[in-house]
Amino acid sequence: MTTTSAALERRNLGLLVAVQSLGGASPPIIISLGGLVGQMLSSTPSAATLPVSLYQLGLALSTLPAAWLMLRAGRRTAYLLGAVMGMLSGLVAAWGISQSDFMLFCLGTTLAGFYGACVQSYRFAAIDAVGDPARHAGAISRVMVGGLIAAVIGPQVVIWTRDTLPMTPFAGSFYSQAALALLALPLLLLLRLPPAPPKAVAHGARDLSEIVRTPQFIVAATAGVVSYGLMAFLMTAAPMAMVGCGHSVGEAALGIQWHVLAMFGPSFFTGRLMDRFGKRRITALGLILIAASGALALMGLALTHFWGALVLLGLGWNFGFIGATALLTEAYRPSERAKVQALNDFLVFGTVAVASFGSGQLLHSVGWDGINLGMLPLVVVVLALLAWQGLRQRQQMTARG
Repeated sequence: MTTTSAALERRNLGLLVAVQSLGGASPPIIISLGGLVGQMLSSTPSAATLPVSLYQLGLALSTLPAAWLMLRAGRRTAYLLGAVMGMLSGLVAAWGISQSDFMLFCLGTTLAGFYGACVQSYRFAAIDAVGDPARHAGAISRVMVGGLIAAVIGPQVVIWTRDTLPMTPFAGSFYSQAALALLALPLLLLLRLPPAPPKAVAHGARDLSEIVRTPQFIVAATAGVVSYGLMAFLMTAAPMAMVGCGHSVGEAALGIQWHVLAMFGPSFFTGRLMDRFGKRRITALGLILIAASGALALMGLALTHFWGALVLLGLGWNFGFIGATALLTEAYRPSERAKVQALNDFLVFGTVAVASFGSGQLLHSVGWDGINLGMLPLVVVVLALLAWQGLRQRQQMTARG
């Protein structure tokens, strides 16, 4: 690698960390307050989580058009549009609160989904930035460190700004969400990423239907879906469950802050762990930690139980989802990356959206304990798939040897 290319790589990764820090702060704001604002504005208790669910749905539906835009106009153009949508979404949500208009607030959180899809794509931009497949896991892990900063920014914005406009509680936090997206714009303008592979190269790409039938894609996508889906499902319900059990809004926001810190804190060394122990083992460790979070949540309703479960859930997501992302890179060739990455994120965030729509109703009907108990079988399924893939690979190596 030349000195110039090394400097450009460091610059791009640094910028991606910075915009991840700013863009990654939006979901904690929406998730911490979406259900509470929903309770305040909606006349139907089961619809309280609809704003958060619509954010997840907007994210899922945006993955494919965002990927198409990245392929046609480049990642930077798509990311700039995403930040503009992030600004608009915060302003619309805040205006909905000020007008006591539940549907307008829901529109604001839905618009934030496109920004969320772009922010989630930053991890794939990190792969493009380094090029060398041997360093993909480290690059993903490094950019995800930006989420650690977002874990401080997002919840603290909630705490500092939720009452800044006394006549419209929580509106100040959504105005702040718009301001964070505005700050990301000049940084995105400085981003310089390699172009997509030329069409001539893409002619050798396999059909998507062929790729999705490979064991590599099946295991990676399933692990990503379950890791992210369970995390988002439980994180959506947790603030309402905490407030319902007598804990304060501030304590719920701090619980989400510790959760998001746990989500991104291990990113400093997740890449090295995967290099040492393997992507599959680290992914499995993540799923085991998610199961442990459910077990702790079932032990009680004290603040320590909620916070401890959220921390374990965050750690499990980090190892499970980053591991699944790294496993996904083994399922496609460079010319296939755009469509496979887009499909993977559509599956992940589509599942998250569906799960999120049911979280409020499930919390209302089966309670916090029922939600945590019900997620354990899904973890077992993914662990079985990872074990099957490991056995299959060992058998193939033995046959070749």
